[in-house]
Amino acid sequence: MASKAASKRLAKEYMAIQKSPIPFITTKPLEDNVLEWHYVLTGPPDTPYYGGQYHGRVIFPSEYPFKPPSIRMITPSGRFSPNARICLSMSEFHPNTWNPAWSVSTILNGLLSFMVGDEETTGSIRTTDAVKRAFASKSHTYNYNSSKFRGKCVLCME
Repeated sequence: MASKAASKRLAKEYMAIQKSPIPFITTKPLEDNVLEWHYVLTGPPDTPYYGGQYHGRVIFPSEYPFKPPSIRMITPSGRFSPNARICLSMSEFHPNTWNPAWSVSTILNGLLSFMVGDEETTGSIRTTDAVKRAFASKSHTYNYNSSKFRGKCVLCME
């Protein structure tokens, strides 16, 4: 259950994202749980992810913004293990580097930046660009066939 501070902050952030969308990323919280956000990251041009759409989720602790979230990518991408927790400086793996001023937009932009890089971390995998392009071309079918994707109404976000 979200604290009052977390609920208020996340509602404010969602309104800000609606007014100023994040490039290449669509996101929204579940209607019945503001602590669980689903996103669809669209592969940017000039990357092996171009044309792909990658569904994932960010789970915020009830103490947000004072504690960092957990980040997962569900759609196979060739960059992250599906459904694995992803270690970023702004994730639950590094509570000592977490900054409460960071927002949902900051977190998702950081994820996108990390995705198109080649640094290794917990939750990442190393594949060739050809493999990443193959996953990109299959991502729409994967998402369409995924009950997690359809069940959370992520399709409604496109």
